[in-house]
Amino acid sequence: MKIAVIGTGYVGLVTGTCLAETGNEVICVDIDQSKVEKMQAGTVPIYEPHLDVLFERNINANRLRFTTSLDEGLAHGDIIFLALPTPEDEDGSADLTYVLNTSEEIGKKIKSYKIIVDKSTVPVGTAEQVREVIARNTECDFDVVSNPEFLREGFAVDDFLKPERIIVGSSSERATSLMKKLYAPFVRSGNPVIVMDERSAELTKYAANAFLATKITFMNEIANYCEKVGADVDQVRVGMGTDSRIGKRFLFPGIGYGGSCFPKDVKALQKAGKDIDYDFKMLNSVIDINSKQKTILIPKIENFFGNALSEKKIAVWGLAFKPETDDIREAPSIDVMNALLERGAHLTVFDPEAMPNIKKQFGDKITYANSMYEALEDAEALVICTEWSIFRTPNYQKLKQLLKQPVIFDGRNLYNLDDMEQEGFTYFSIGRKQIN
Repeated sequence: MKIAVIGTGYVGLVTGTCLAETGNEVICVDIDQSKVEKMQAGTVPIYEPHLDVLFERNINANRLRFTTSLDEGLAHGDIIFLALPTPEDEDGSADLTYVLNTSEEIGKKIKSYKIIVDKSTVPVGTAEQVREVIARNTECDFDVVSNPEFLREGFAVDDFLKPERIIVGSSSERATSLMKKLYAPFVRSGNPVIVMDERSAELTKYAANAFLATKITFMNEIANYCEKVGADVDQVRVGMGTDSRIGKRFLFPGIGYGGSCFPKDVKALQKAGKDIDYDFKMLNSVIDINSKQKTILIPKIENFFGNALSEKKIAVWGLAFKPETDDIREAPSIDVMNALLERGAHLTVFDPEAMPNIKKQFGDKITYANSMYEALEDAEALVICTEWSIFRTPNYQKLKQLLKQPVIFDGRNLYNLDDMEQEGFTYFSIGRKQIN
């Protein structure tokens, strides 16, 4: 099939590349000339595990191409995916400017039947808005489908190639049939393609992300309570997770969720409720609790140093909002670093992938180390913000030699309490006892 993907962010690039992998002819469209030129030259503009292999293979096979020309993309594609930004507006709502402006251009330019697929996360009713905008500008037959993505950064390629489910929101039998045909290679093991109305499909994505954000936030609340009463959140988590009604995933406490999806989608759903006079009381709490959780380590750090952080050198491991990505959007590390900088601390940071993005935001306000151990040199404490695998089994003796004092503030509970005690560290984590 001939596919056009408009927008080459995480969702668009993974979508286009993975669709090409199953034999489709794909053109990806982006307005960023420099980015398109790099992709044409074989450079993947984002870090996403396994994407580079598929990217190169499908470019070489001429199944994957890139252009800045919307006309070229629309002339090529029978199915047009909109993978455009829907950034958070000032009031918390999703800004549909890119989606609706592009839809207007599509209406002006299409010459034959097209399926327009909303792949971006969009509010309930967006498919109707897109349909109205296109219809005002064309006499061609077309359909609009809601097909929300459920891609986890760091696992996006696997999630696309082996989806747990595919949601197709459509009232058109013609469009539904073609979408099922497009996705058939990805669901050969029997995972479902679930067809529903467009509004339900749009809400499914928001509801799923809001639920997961709530689950994380609830566990963080339990962790904070554990510290007050002397319980161990790791043991509580295991006890809860073995209940099949609850499940083991998203029960790990820490310094809050971040990224491009959970914060934005929870706020957008909250705002959508306000717009129709419905108060999402639970989501109000989730947003407030998560905001506070991001800096839950700061009082512990201040107490340890007697509120005297000025001129203290602190090492920070992990800057991305989660491991296996270079994405720093809404990353808790940013809140932690800003709080430490406000208190006069000097920061030396390390992350395997996210430092270039952090440097764009922080510039020379912080120091960038070439390795996790280099970041520790002469530091008076280590703060861990992201649970990269390389941080899980460090050389403890080397840590103690490099740090001025063996102090760790662990926002992701990477280390075993008994190990920390035996190795002689002062160790602070989330929802567990302090090791002195």
